[in-house]
Amino acid sequence: MGGGDVERLIQMLARLPGLGPRSARRAALALLSQPETRLLPLARAMETAARNVRTCSVCGTLDSSDPCGICSDPARDHGVVCVVETVGDLWALERSGVHRGVYQVLGGTLSALAGRGPEDLNITSLLDRVRAGTVKEVILALGATVEGATTAHWLHDRLAEAGPVMATRVGHGMPIGGSLDMLDDGTLVAALTARRPA
Repeated sequence: MGGGDVERLIQMLARLPGLGPRSARRAALALLSQPETRLLPLARAMETAARNVRTCSVCGTLDSSDPCGICSDPARDHGVVCVVETVGDLWALERSGVHRGVYQVLGGTLSALAGRGPEDLNITSLLDRVRAGTVKEVILALGATVEGATTAHWLHDRLAEAGPVMATRVGHGMPIGGSLDMLDDGTLVAALTARRPA
């Protein structure tokens, strides 16, 4: 089917999250059908990203500068740090435009099953910022999972040891547009527990 080069391209694309063999074949066909306008610009962009993108030494996101554009932006509120699990979570919050502070990307959550302990999380720079007295609030925006709750509890204790800082959690419960009869029991419990004045 197109020779070894085409098969290798399809196999490489199929390794990407969200792309199975069929999607990879469609993507390869789209790229190869217009190599000058699709394939070659993509290859150049990937090469440039591989050479220039690095992890921010302050927050742990990916950027072509260090510190990243968010950490070096004087218009951001550096006193409010939103802790997220992954860079993808950070990007989701940035898309929403709701958070105007800065971030800390942990790089995962505590998980005994996955063999991920405290030493595997990116928290040193966060604790340094708290100790320096520049942070007034840390928002723990971790998933509503057992691992997320465990990590949030553990991190809350580390923050208390580092200095006086307010730690908050993101709300969990009713999604916008959701109906009660479509929610699972855990979401219903979280929604009722986290209720607030109307």
